[in-house]
Amino acid sequence: MDLEIAGNTALVTASSSGLGKASATTLAAEGANVVVNGRDEARLETAVDDVRDAAAEGASVIGHAIDLTDPDAGDALVDRAIAEFGGVDHLVTSAGGPPAMPFVQTSDEDWYEAFDLLVMSVVRTIRAAEPHLRESANGTIVTIGSLRVKEATDNLVLSNAVRSGVIGLEKTLSKEFAPEIRANAVLPGTHRTPRVEKRVENGVLDGRYESFADGLDARASNIPLGHLGDPERFGQTVAFLSSPASAFISGAAIPIDGGEGASTM
Repeated sequence: MDLEIAGNTALVTASSSGLGKASATTLAAEGANVVVNGRDEARLETAVDDVRDAAAEGASVIGHAIDLTDPDAGDALVDRAIAEFGGVDHLVTSAGGPPAMPFVQTSDEDWYEAFDLLVMSVVRTIRAAEPHLRESANGTIVTIGSLRVKEATDNLVLSNAVRSGVIGLEKTLSKEFAPEIRANAVLPGTHRTPRVEKRVENGVLDGRYESFADGLDARASNIPLGHLGDPERFGQTVAFLSSPASAFISGAAIPIDGGEGASTM
C-alpha cells in the first residue's frame, strides 16, 4: 500500500534506538523526509545511517542531538526541521522510561524528572510543531506510550502514573486541534528492541535463562500470539497512523501488544 506520505516531513523524537527508530525507518522507507533525534551523538549518527539506508529514493534523513528534558528541545527540533525541509507534516513523540522502583523509594525529584521526560518533552515539542502541522494538508501527531497506561506493572510506579498524562493530552488535542491535525497514541507491549535483548542477555549471564532463545521465550510467555513484537511492524503502524490511509482515526490509543493486555477498555 502506498501511504501517500512521500515528500512529507516527519519529526521523530527519541528515535536513535528502539521503537522510535523503527518508526523513523518506516516513515523514511515510505518516502518521507525524517528528522531523527537522540541525546547520544555517536548512537544518533549510527541511527541516521541506518534510517538513511532504508529510505526511499528522494527521501532525506538528518539527525539532531538534544536531550528531550532540555526546555529548548522542542523548539530546536522543530526549527531544524523547518530549516532543512520547510515544514513539519508529522510528529511522532517517544521517550525512554524512568527507572524502575516501588513508590516508597521515590523522591520528589524522581517524580519531577519523570514528568519532565515523559510529559513535558511531548508538550514542548507539540507546542513548537503545532502551527506548522496546521499548515500541512495532512498534519498528524502520534505519541508512543506504553501498555502500562492501561495495566500497571509492579515497581514501575513512575511510568504507570506519569505516562497516563500523555494519553489525556493526546485525547484532548484530537478535539482541540481538529480538523487540521489528527492525534493518536500507540501503546506498545513487549517488543524485541535492543533494550529487551540486553535484558535477556543479562538474564543469561546471571543464570535466569539457559540461553538467549530461552530468555526470549520467557519474555513472550504471557503474550497470546506467542512471540515478542517486531519493531518493524510497530513502525508500520505508526506510519499508517501518520498517513491519509488512517484519515478517520483520531483520538485513539491503540494497544500493540500481541493480546498481552487484559483490559477491556
